[in-house]
Amino acid sequence: MANAGARRMRQDRLAGMIWHMTPTDAYLDALSDWQQLLPSLARLSTDVDGLGRAMMACWARGGKVMFAGNGGSCADAMHFAEELSVRFHRNRRALAALALTDASAMSCCGNDFGFDQIFSRQIEALGKPGDLFVGISTSGNSTNIIRAVDACRQQGVHVALLLGKDGGSLRGRGDVTLIVPSPLTHRIQEVHKLLFHALCIWIDEQVLSEAVG
Repeated sequence: MANAGARRMRQDRLAGMIWHMTPTDAYLDALSDWQQLLPSLARLSTDVDGLGRAMMACWARGGKVMFAGNGGSCADAMHFAEELSVRFHRNRRALAALALTDASAMSCCGNDFGFDQIFSRQIEALGKPGDLFVGISTSGNSTNIIRAVDACRQQGVHVALLLGKDGGSLRGRGDVTLIVPSPLTHRIQEVHKLLFHALCIWIDEQVLSEAVG
């Protein structure tokens, strides 16, 4: 597909228009999105470094890392937590990490207190000073993540945020914040996975180096 055609397709897609594309068109369009994103992603390296060091510092003081998100970001929360608590690429000691995604706790809280409190209530129960909460919101406007951040501040829990678009209401609310500057939710989620997998590689190396040292 010519570059002009790709640009037109992307503009029409953002405007909500339907394109009769082939699977190949969709794939090439995704690659074009990534080509546009890459320069801005390189500028996130300092924030990625900050998140990795915040996680290692949390474990060093005996804390745990808690993840939360909604929809696809909820799946990412579970995905990221298991790669730390179980295994990513290399065998190393288990790391204290969990996703706040217990179905019974979420449905109970949603029923009794409201969906906005499904994460904050769990932080009130589980969060300890020195723990780290990683909130994932592609819009930056998820009310239950905002409420979770408020609970963290009351509990002495550190906050890291994986956001998208312009950061929304959560911009500036974290001790560490990574904002993926894309208007497309699916691209933001893809970048969140890339950032976190890069961190997992570094964490594996750090933990194994500590074991040898």
